[in-house]
Amino acid sequence: MNSPLLTRIACVQIQAGSDATLNTARACEFIRQAATGGASFICLPEAVDLLDEDLDKMRAHARPLREHDAARVFSELARELGVWLLVGSVSTRNEQGQPVNRCLLLDQQGMIVDYYDKIHFFDATPGSTVYAESNLYERGSRAVVASTPWAEIGLSICYDLRFPHLFRALAQAGAKILTVPAAFMKITGEAHWHSLLRARAIENGCYVVAPAQCGNPYGTRWSYGHSLIVDPWGAVLAEAAEAEGVIYADYDPASVTKARTAIPSLGQDRPFELIR
Repeated sequence: MNSPLLTRIACVQIQAGSDATLNTARACEFIRQAATGGASFICLPEAVDLLDEDLDKMRAHARPLREHDAARVFSELARELGVWLLVGSVSTRNEQGQPVNRCLLLDQQGMIVDYYDKIHFFDATPGSTVYAESNLYERGSRAVVASTPWAEIGLSICYDLRFPHLFRALAQAGAKILTVPAAFMKITGEAHWHSLLRARAIENGCYVVAPAQCGNPYGTRWSYGHSLIVDPWGAVLAEAAEAEGVIYADYDPASVTKARTAIPSLGQDRPFELIR
């Protein structure tokens, strides 16, 4: 495994669809490839277990983590390979039995270090179709900064990207890496994906790691791809195209220190009165 001070991060980019078993198996192939490529921290996109336009099928698939096949498989593989694994999100159920869109952070023993339930839902009409994620999931209520051997990591999912106050809070709570697993649509991705991810990195002096879905999972739905790893100065260190695959970049804590020393804005927020 790489040094705690300089670790290789990988983003897996896949096209999930309506077959959960096939999606999980395909993701595992790329996780193995990423581990062979030297990655200590491997990140998967949102909805890695299932992406289907049938909301009833999605609800039926959502089950508690102790009964979730994909969560079990990913846990076993993390332990086998001795890697940390960010499972971008799976459809599961919370302690009240409600469906949630949940991100899992697994350590090298396959244990869940922490989890994050998506707070901001994609209820929008970017094209001719209305999408309402709130019709499927219950909203999360807790922001999460989790500890790893290399850095504190702030967790988010996809549409959260458009709410900068969440990332500001994560960075001010100690996060040096911000993860944004996503299934960004092509129409909004072409317009906003790079700008938003680079902005979150620049304004917070953080690495931003964004593994994404790609391709045409169903009907007229297209995912943008272009998984990104961005450094704290806003430079794109690695970018995927629109096909499945793996990208890599090295995390260097000195880059975070350098960016935050040059522009120490995280400690310069000031209260203000809004006049209207």
